[in-house]
Amino acid sequence: MNFHLKKDTRIYVAGHKGLIGSAFVRFFKKNHFTNIITRDRRELELTSESETNNFFREMQPEVVVLAAGKVGGIIANRDFPADFITQNLSIQLNVFNAALKFNVKKLIFFGSSCMYPKNSPQPMNENFIGDGQPEETSIAYAAAKYAGLKMCQALNHQNNTISFIPVIPNSAYGPNDNFDPHNSHVIAALILKFHEAKALNKPSISLWGSGLPKREFVYVDDIVLACIKILKIELSMELLPINIGVGEDISIKMLAEKIKRMINYSGEIEWDSSKPDGAPRKLLDNSKIQSIGWKSKIDIDEGLQLTYKWFLENKA
Repeated sequence: MNFHLKKDTRIYVAGHKGLIGSAFVRFFKKNHFTNIITRDRRELELTSESETNNFFREMQPEVVVLAAGKVGGIIANRDFPADFITQNLSIQLNVFNAALKFNVKKLIFFGSSCMYPKNSPQPMNENFIGDGQPEETSIAYAAAKYAGLKMCQALNHQNNTISFIPVIPNSAYGPNDNFDPHNSHVIAALILKFHEAKALNKPSISLWGSGLPKREFVYVDDIVLACIKILKIELSMELLPINIGVGEDISIKMLAEKIKRMINYSGEIEWDSSKPDGAPRKLLDNSKIQSIGWKSKIDIDEGLQLTYKWFLENKA
C-alpha cells in the first residue's frame, strides 16, 4: 500500500488528553499538520461500537493513533483488573473494526512492556512475548494489550496489508502525565510525593517496595518521534511488533535519589518492603527501532527536569 504522511493527512488521535496522546497533538501542531481530529469521552465513547462506527463513518480518518485506554500504576492494576481488561479490549475491538471498515491507512497501537514474561531474559526481545506469565499485578492489563498486539498481526495477515502497527514503548513519562496519588506511574508518583514532602517539611518519606527493581523510562516526545519515523518508512511484517526503548535502565532507588535531589528535599527515604515491587527488571531490546534510524534525544536527567517544570506550572 502506498501511503505518505502529509501535512493535510486526516489524523485521529484517540486519547488526546493523556500523556502519549497529548504529546502527539503537540508534535502535530508544532509541525503545522492541518487536519488533526480529537474527541473527549463526553463526545465519543470508544467502548460503544455504534458511537465508534458513526464517528469513523463521519470523519474518515486516514491515520489513527490509538492512545486511548485505561491505564494506571501497581495499585490500580491490582485492585481493578476487570476494568483494565474489559475496557481496553472493548476499545481495541471497536476501533480496530471501524478502522478496517472505513479504510484507515495506518493505525498505531500501543502495547506495553507488561506483556513480557515476569522473568524474561534481559534485554527483552520482541520474540519473547508470550513465552511466560507476565507479572501478577498487571496481568489483566497485559492480557488486553497482548490481545491487541495479536489482533494487529491477524488483521495484517488476513487482509494482506501492514495497516495495523503495534509498538511497545517502555515506561513513558513527561508533560501531562497523571499525577493522581492513587493512580499514577512511578515518576509522576515520586515527583508528587517528594514535592509534597518538601512543602510540608516532612522529616521522611515512605516509598513502596525495596527500591531494587530496575525500569527503563522513555520521554514521551521521543516516543512520538519514533512513531512518526515508523509511519514514514516502508514496513515489513518481520519488523512488527517493535520496541521503543532508550537502551538503559535505572533502579527505583536511584531514580528516587535523582528526584529527591532535583526537588531539593532534605528528609530521609524509607522503603516499605511489605509493598509489591512488580517485575524485577524490564529493559527492552531496542535493536529494531535503532535499525530504522531512531535514537532517544532526551535523557533521564533532562526528562525529569522538563516533567517537574510542567508539574510546577500546571499541577502544583
